[in-house]
Amino acid sequence: MHAHERYGLIVLFQAMDAAGKDSGIRHVFKGVNPTRFRVAEFKKPHDEEQSHDFMWRFWKDMPERGYIGIFNRSYYEEVLPLKVHPEQLEESSIPEEHTQNLDTLWKTRYSDLVNIEDYLYRNGFPVVKIYLHVAKEEQGQRLINRLKDPKKQWKLSENDLKERDYWDKYIQAYDDAISNTATSRNPWYIIPSDDRLNQQLIIARIMVEILESLPTRYPKRDEKEVEKHKKTIEKQDK
Repeated sequence: MHAHERYGLIVLFQAMDAAGKDSGIRHVFKGVNPTRFRVAEFKKPHDEEQSHDFMWRFWKDMPERGYIGIFNRSYYEEVLPLKVHPEQLEESSIPEEHTQNLDTLWKTRYSDLVNIEDYLYRNGFPVVKIYLHVAKEEQGQRLINRLKDPKKQWKLSENDLKERDYWDKYIQAYDDAISNTATSRNPWYIIPSDDRLNQQLIIARIMVEILESLPTRYPKRDEKEVEKHKKTIEKQDK
């Protein structure tokens, strides 16, 4: 893909906390050439990002042709936690006429995301959408393990615990987002993630299949040009 420079790959990860996004990215992609591999992490938008359209902050981290771009969380945050907490829409300063009917707002956003991903696909940037599904009980145990480990305690905030109270709403938001944005060109991959090793093996298998499916090839040099360069090198070595 790097040598061909016709395609770029966008791989986005969505999941509840402690589902294994960081470790999955770290283990699955550890053998990838780091000069052609970039990871972007997206948290709650700050003031400057809120003053633009919701896609603005994500465009800046889209990969170039020949690159793999990893999104640790993504623009789907705009239809996941935001759907669970619609009161936060006020921070985006979206015109009121577009936020009065929330059902219409979410349907429109799903449509926008499908169209954006179709646009990326047609330009040589397929989107691989990975949802890591972890059971609530397993997540709870992982959070407890974080509390027991001094090196990982910093990963857990009071807000993380508060968000667990909205678990069912989050699962419904994921179900709605996935069912409304999965397409044949840019499908969702739902990965069982209670077993981290199995999770990582599945992700690796998916990535291999996708990379092998891209019609990439090594560029060929003209034979005369190859011979010319060969003679130049041989002459330089005399």
